[in-house]
Formats: sequence, structure tokens, C-alpha cells
Amino acid sequence: MADNYLERRMEDLRAGRIASGSARPSRTSPSAQRRGQLAGIRAIVTGGAGLIGSEIVKALRAEGAKVDILDTDRPRGAALAQQCGACFRPVDISDPEALARCFSEITAARGDVDVIVNCAACVDFTPLADNDATRFMRSMAVNVLPAFETARLLAIHRAALPSPNPYGGRIINICSTRARQSEPGTENYSASKGALMSLTHSLMMSLSPFGITVNSVSPGWIAPPDEPHTEADRLQHPSRRVGIPADIARACVYICHPANAFLNGIDIPVDGGITHRMIYV
Repeated sequence: MADNYLERRMEDLRAGRIASGSARPSRTSPSAQRRGQLAGIRAIVTGGAGLIGSEIVKALRAEGAKVDILDTDRPRGAALAQQCGACFRPVDISDPEALARCFSEITAARGDVDVIVNCAACVDFTPLADNDATRFMRSMAVNVLPAFETARLLAIHRAALPSPNPYGGRIINICSTRARQSEPGTENYSASKGALMSLTHSLMMSLSPFGITVNSVSPGWIAPPDEPHTEADRLQHPSRRVGIPADIARACVYICHPANAFLNGIDIPVDGGITHRMIYV
């Protein structure tokens, strides 16, 4: 059975039935390990100038990826690009035509796109009686539509390539634990993140022929590392602390590793365990 494969391999190794050098080699070459585990990978990060997005950009660059930052915040996007050697492309991703032009510019410059991290988000917490359809649809336009559009554009581009991309590809949708948990007034954000989570496994199936995996990461309470918190803030998390942007970035790097293509169609909560804590008031 698949679930005891590793145990049987270890038993064979200890018994001398297989040589220690005969284990399946890693798909990452020694040269790639020296240069970073994502050396040469071409990545797009939407919302890359934001709190979590900027940390993802820096983490991907630290592992050797070539990164394009898509954001409307020109000062922060340009500064981040200069700081870590990425490329900043100012664009309103909620505009499908503008996004398509930007995507075309990237593929023309890079040749292909290997990784897309959909991190841009409209965070709108509005009391229900004060809410309206315009606000609701704005959240959908920013939080969901760009993930659909970039995946669609990538599928069109890959279908036109003369040969398959040997890496395959990764799409990572930054969702939220609020897709499963809510407070009053979170309809816009929660509904959009729930839609993004469902879109994740739908895209997994459609992009499978191209070797592209699609997963989501759901942050819990994520704050800047220097933000003060009370002891109660920290201890309510089973991990005994509040999350930081680097926690999300590390999860994204893990998903992008060339050896991790079997991770597909799932949501990974990065929340310190709090969504599984049973609380009665």
C-alpha cells in the first residue's frame, strides 16, 4: 500500500536489500541547490507590494526565482523591486484588459510563467445594513477574478508553446481562514475567499494537462513582526504566538519546490492551529 511505502523502503535499507545510493534522486540538481531551490523559476506575485505579498516576493527572490510584482502601489512596489532585484509592473488587476496586457508583456519578456501567487486582496469589513452590491462585487473583482484570469491566460499561453514546460507550474491562491470562519460584517471578504478556495480545486483539474498544480494558503492572524501583542493574543494560538508574513512566504516556497508537485488542490491553513481550537464562551 502507498501509505507504508517509506517504512518498507527503510526496512529494505536496514536489511541490506537495497544500497543506500539507490534511493530515488531529488529532482533538484546540485547546481540548483547552490543557486537556490527555485533558481530560474519565473514568478508573478499579485499584490506583491503589500504586507504578505512583499514577504513572498523576497522569499522567492532569495531562492533564485525571477519575480514580477503586480500592484497599484507604485512607491512601495518600485522600492521593493529595487531592494530585492524584482521587476515591478504597476497594474490594476481588477481590470481584465489591463491584466491581459501585463501578462502578455511578462511572457514576451520571460518566455513563460512558472509560478503565479494571487495575493492581492480587497479587505472590506462592512456592517451588512451598510453594505451594497457595489462593495460586494468590488471584493469579487479584486479577490477572485484576477486568479481566474491569470490562470486562463496561462492555459492559453501554455497551449501555444511548441513543447511542455519541464517544471510544470504552480498557482498559489492566498485565501483566508475567514473562508470557513466569520464575524458580523465580513460577508464581502469571506464570500470572496470562499470562492477563491473553490476556484483552487477547479483550476487544479483544468490545468492538470499542463503539469500545473493549484493550491491555496489560508493565513490566520498575520501581523508585522514588530507589532505589539498581549499575552492573551499569543496564548490563544496553540503555536503560542501571532503569525508573521514570513510564515506565509515559507509555505509558498515549499509549494513551489520542484519536488512538491504531488501537493495539489488543497488548502493549507497557516494559522498557528487556532481554527482547530474548540472554544466555548
